[in-house]
Amino acid sequence: MKSIFEEDSYNEIKERISKLNDNTQARWGKMNVGQMTWHCQGPFNIILGKDHYGMKPNWLAKLLFKKSLYNSKPWRKGLPTAKFLKTQEQKDLNVEKAKLEALIDETFAQRDKPEWEPHPAFGYFTTQQWGQMQYKHLDHHLRQFGV
Repeated sequence: MKSIFEEDSYNEIKERISKLNDNTQARWGKMNVGQMTWHCQGPFNIILGKDHYGMKPNWLAKLLFKKSLYNSKPWRKGLPTAKFLKTQEQKDLNVEKAKLEALIDETFAQRDKPEWEPHPAFGYFTTQQWGQMQYKHLDHHLRQFGV
């Protein structure tokens, strides 16, 4: 499984994001490209400790979903989106893309960090699991938009 902490995967993700433009259409789902780039910032805000979105520990989510966040099996199309990571507002792609890229860069710069704060709902992840989860989420949405 690829990880956002691996230089090749980091560069791949950045290249794919650079291909997004205002005309990029979703292959599935309800988000437009600006909303998607806004949405993808959430997990980076969590890993960096910038926002926990009011999440609380959830033993059921840990039991049922935690491993699916970082395993090598791609997420299926049309998975439900957490309410706090949804928006109906129109988002400026260039603004949101720049914010997302900055968060990715900030996270990559900390790739050698030995331990991370626990996820507010799922608890502790290893550095490897955090990196895989971040890559998997971005990959899912970039595939959604054909890049």
